[in-house]
Amino acid sequence: MKVARSGDPRALFDAACAADRGALARLLSLVERGGAEAREIARLSSPRVGHAYVVGITGAPGAGKSTLTSAVIGVLRARGMRVGVLAIDPSSPYTGGAILGDRVRMQDHAHDDGVYIRSMATRGHLGGLALATSEAIRVLDATGHDVVLVETVGVGQVEVEVAGKADTTVVVVNPGWGDAVQANKAGLLEIADVFAINKADRDGVESTRRDLQAMLELTEFAAGEWVPTITSTVGTTGEGVEALVDAVFAHRAAADASGDTARRREVRRSEELREIVERRLEARAREVCSGDEWSQLESQVRSGAVDPWTAADRMLRGISA
Repeated sequence: MKVARSGDPRALFDAACAADRGALARLLSLVERGGAEAREIARLSSPRVGHAYVVGITGAPGAGKSTLTSAVIGVLRARGMRVGVLAIDPSSPYTGGAILGDRVRMQDHAHDDGVYIRSMATRGHLGGLALATSEAIRVLDATGHDVVLVETVGVGQVEVEVAGKADTTVVVVNPGWGDAVQANKAGLLEIADVFAINKADRDGVESTRRDLQAMLELTEFAAGEWVPTITSTVGTTGEGVEALVDAVFAHRAAADASGDTARRREVRRSEELREIVERRLEARAREVCSGDEWSQLESQVRSGAVDPWTAADRMLRGISA
């Protein structure tokens, strides 16, 4: 049996570490599926992580994130780095799987063994990130990728979730995108380490730069704290992408020196632990609370007949003794 078709996490993991792309694809499929295999993969990956640098790329739909990500991959590869990409796509309304539009835009790298691109479905997850993203990042890290790019679907204010998964977050905007008030409402100031004004061959670049600069000037940064960099790019031609990558690594150097990278990763691990506990608690609650009762309680909460705290107490009573 070919390793790539094996269901044995250890065999798949060893093969993926030896640059077997088929085995890596199978590993990530098991991670998305969850269950005992995913837990075993996490145990195998954990001792080997810490090398890859995670860059989140987010922004509103239509900002050109996928094209820009492809250009960033090109710059990273020219610098000799092995790159993993997680393109978090909107779920297909018919199959629940990932819509592969993002991956189509990255076809320039399809035959490059130093690039691995994976589309993952959000499956309706409000934050725009698949629940398995953290584990997928760990697998790409453990299997020797130098940089992991996480490109997220633009979903408005809940885009901030990407910041919890990344060491550096790039927020992509377009000329004429909006004023500083709109930016603050979107929560982008809180998560951006680097701004990329993409499609900078259009009118309005300097106006957008002024808006972003004004937004930053209204914010009090502590002495020595990183102030987000503003860059201009044209993803279709590659203009300004070298400077964008330089800005990302400038942030990395500053964050490493200040200890912020280590702190972000500690928070990320704590949040992942909390998420795992919550998911396992819910799974256990569903085991002890009959399916009919669970559905009935959900229906009663939706209608307002039962408050959510009371419903939760009933759902959890079998495991809270």
